[in-house]
Amino acid sequence: MALLYDCLIIGGGIAGLQAAIQLGRYRHTILVIDSNSGRSNICRAYHNILGWPDGVSGPDLRRMGRAQAEACGVEFVQAEVTHASLHDETFRVETSTGAIHQAKNILIATGLVDRIPDIEGIHSCLGASVYVCPDCDGYEIIGHPTVVIGSGDIGAHMALTLSYWCDDLTYIDHERTGIDSAHREELQNKRIPYIDVPVQQVLADGPAVSGVELANGRRMQFERGFVAFGGNVVRSQLAVDLGVTVLKNKHIPVDARTKETNVQGVWAAGDVVAHSEQVTISMGDGAQAAIWIHKRLMKHS
Repeated sequence: MALLYDCLIIGGGIAGLQAAIQLGRYRHTILVIDSNSGRSNICRAYHNILGWPDGVSGPDLRRMGRAQAEACGVEFVQAEVTHASLHDETFRVETSTGAIHQAKNILIATGLVDRIPDIEGIHSCLGASVYVCPDCDGYEIIGHPTVVIGSGDIGAHMALTLSYWCDDLTYIDHERTGIDSAHREELQNKRIPYIDVPVQQVLADGPAVSGVELANGRRMQFERGFVAFGGNVVRSQLAVDLGVTVLKNKHIPVDARTKETNVQGVWAAGDVVAHSEQVTISMGDGAQAAIWIHKRLMKHS
């Protein structure tokens, strides 16, 4: 008979790891199932975390977090959860490896995946000099010529948002979907050039972006970049399988205090939740959810 864990944590990113550490310190039986494909894998340096003024990469934070959780007795498996269900107050998940795991509680920390077109050269710069989140990395473009590569009004909005930090911006509408008159006027007022030619290649020296080459052969020099395409995939389908209510944008609403969903025993934390997508907030989400999972376990022990 399969081991009945106190909690299964689906997702080994920042929220999932913080929850695992907290629950491990409570000495509960915890299994983290991680596909190793989360958003934190692409970040080369978080610079806005207390205690890391010189930055810490997502992969390093994940590596340290896993080691810390394992030292507390937390187990890990690398797999993708393909289905989740509830039977007689026991949660059951099936993985891509064919394994089946069961638990009294389930924490969904599956995050989201940014939609980034496969432009030549862009992936070597992601998280190092080309960014996705202005709240995280807008500060990094101060004093640097910056390109925004995006799609239509979404990219235009990103460029306007970034004008708070930088007055040397260019917006390239890579998908050529066009922008409305209001965005066009705002870009003109901010003196942000609008280019509706696709990007052929991101030019880079290792992880440092140096410019772009457009589909018409034109080359432009930049020192920083942002991408803004919209259509990010929120990984909340497992929650839906369990009867959890999700919002129109697929994010999961949770109780602000406990992080529990509308289904008892199903909790959610991190970027899959409806909140500001910040690593520090994900840490707090994970810790908060773990505290209340522990309270629930103690109530039922």
